Amino acid sequence: MVNVMTRERLTDDEVRGALAVVEAAAAADGVRPLGESALLRLRDGGGAVLAHDGPALVGVGVLDGDAAEFVVHPGFRRRGHGRALATALLERTGSLRVWAHGELPGAVALAGSLGFERFRALWKMRRPLDAPLPEVTWPAGVRLRTFEVGADEDAWVRVNARAFADHPEQGAWTRADLERREREPWFSPEGFFLAERDGELIGFHWTKVHEGGVGEVYVIGVDPSAQGLGLGRALTLAGLHHLKSLGLPTVMLYADESNTPATGLYERLGFEHFATDAMYRAPAR
Repeated sequence: MVNVMTRERLTDDEVRGALAVVEAAAAADGVRPLGESALLRLRDGGGAVLAHDGPALVGVGVLDGDAAEFVVHPGFRRRGHGRALATALLERTGSLRVWAHGELPGAVALAGSLGFERFRALWKMRRPLDAPLPEVTWPAGVRLRTFEVGADEDAWVRVNARAFADHPEQGAWTRADLERREREPWFSPEGFFLAERDGELIGFHWTKVHEGGVGEVYVIGVDPSAQGLGLGRALTLAGLHHLKSLGLPTVMLYADESNTPATGLYERLGFEHFATDAMYRAPAR
């Protein structure tokens, strides 16, 4: 029996149950069903929509504004839980956008049956780190240093907002979003690079190392005042050289499919597209 409930805060037991659903789906599908932001919200016990099959918690949906992610335990699929979660999330917003990580056939079929439209995609790209890397050439007057916790947060938030003014997720980050990630075990200021000119922050490359030893170009941003200098390429290479120095075998990144200048840069640096996360939106009411 399909039973969906909305919870403004989750109990510790509900968090554990929801995370167990996430892990079971990841193991079965080979793809993480929730992105980082949604997973952090879930771990912190934030609001969620829960689906039960009898007493068992079998599905969870996380809402961030009008964007959502949801997952159903692989042992309880094709019983209406996914549709029920999507319907409950849509009722909360009236205008819903949903990520389909890995664009798996079941998610694509559900989106189609609901009349959702595919309108955005993120490419997942990767390259081996044992392949040669070009040397870094910095624009005149630019110096590189690493992030200082407790001192650089506000400046980073300002530049990030300007660099991603048209980006629906990244550009909205607050200091609290940054500080939440500073508490994650993977956070390392030694891999968080800041580019300055005349003492002002004009760009950054924040790297990440995943469990299992895969590096990530986590986020690169260049202030609009410094665009056109080749700073994006220089920052990318600086981070890649750092990840290579750690002895990691592979590095990956996410890039908007429509951002052809960025995907072109990454392809020239040896990255290849290997998977896609797609976003679907509900039809206008």
